[in-house]
Amino acid sequence: MLFKRSLKQELILALAGAILILLGIVLAQRAASIVRLAAKGILPNDAITTLLGLNLMMYLPMILSLALFLAVLMTLSRWYRDSEMTIWFSAGMSITHWIRPVLSVAIPLMVIIACLSLFLTPWSVQKSENFRTELKSRDELSTISPGVFKETQNGERVYFIESFDALGNVVKNVFIQTIQHQKLGIIVASEGSRVTEKNGDHFLVLENGRRYQGARNTAEYATTEFERYAVRVEAKEVKQEDPSTQSVSSATLLKEKTPSNKAELQWRLAMPISALLLALLAIPLSAIDPRAGRTANFALALLVYIVYTNLLSIMQAWIVQGKVSPTIGLWPVHGLFLLIIIYMFYRRTKQLPLLPSFNLVRKV
Repeated sequence: MLFKRSLKQELILALAGAILILLGIVLAQRAASIVRLAAKGILPNDAITTLLGLNLMMYLPMILSLALFLAVLMTLSRWYRDSEMTIWFSAGMSITHWIRPVLSVAIPLMVIIACLSLFLTPWSVQKSENFRTELKSRDELSTISPGVFKETQNGERVYFIESFDALGNVVKNVFIQTIQHQKLGIIVASEGSRVTEKNGDHFLVLENGRRYQGARNTAEYATTEFERYAVRVEAKEVKQEDPSTQSVSSATLLKEKTPSNKAELQWRLAMPISALLLALLAIPLSAIDPRAGRTANFALALLVYIVYTNLLSIMQAWIVQGKVSPTIGLWPVHGLFLLIIIYMFYRRTKQLPLLPSFNLVRKV
């Protein structure tokens, strides 16, 4: 009981720490990418938080799977390093005694990963795709940030708005540069507001301003003062794209049994299965060779994780391409790593190195 309780407590603490670290890494990476797009004007500032949250939900199954793998590896590696494993081995325990307490932590997390992979991830992908389509269909003013010059995609207008009100409908100190019929126009106004007509057209109605218009590269300009001036805001027409396979619900994948749907369903089921197998693999993999250094098993663990996920991706692509039968699916990859786990447990139980050594005798 002491052995199981101490191991479970340390596993849970290591798991929580690994999850927080991986979440921080993913958040930093995705935030940098999204903020870069917002700085270029491709995304509006108000979309950063929403897209960041949706992206985080997409990666949650993979984060939890890797965190579980690292938690088991870090915990048992510390026990080897501090000679705690030697004490338990001298008490008559073998390495197989670590399977049950590790499974007591891994199985509940495996259920959570399965729910996330089958239900939450496709929902978040669907919401992300719908949100991106909505962003593309927004009008020109939606992507403008206060105090920043913003050029439209066709290059015919440049906007500068000093500030918005809380709802974004009233603007202050507006500058608009337009190019129409080879003539340059500049409009400045102290205030403006967004107006939507009954037919759905959007206008920016400016008040108390001036309009300058003339041919470029000349000094001849016409000046017009106005009390109200309406600028039509062009709305973008975005072609509705078909939803990706990743955004289709698991129930629909079961009903519509196309090769791509079967491959996607196999991938979602592979997330919890791989999490369980990696947790078991971390038990024999955590043994430290004093001559190899402390980071040797972590480097090997990272290599194993990369190989595992890449093999799953390759098999999924082959199912979509028809090179592998959906009945076979991703099970050969899981079977291969299950055999590796059994082999590694056998070697550790017999207190043998993971890789057999071959003595070459030179004949004289």
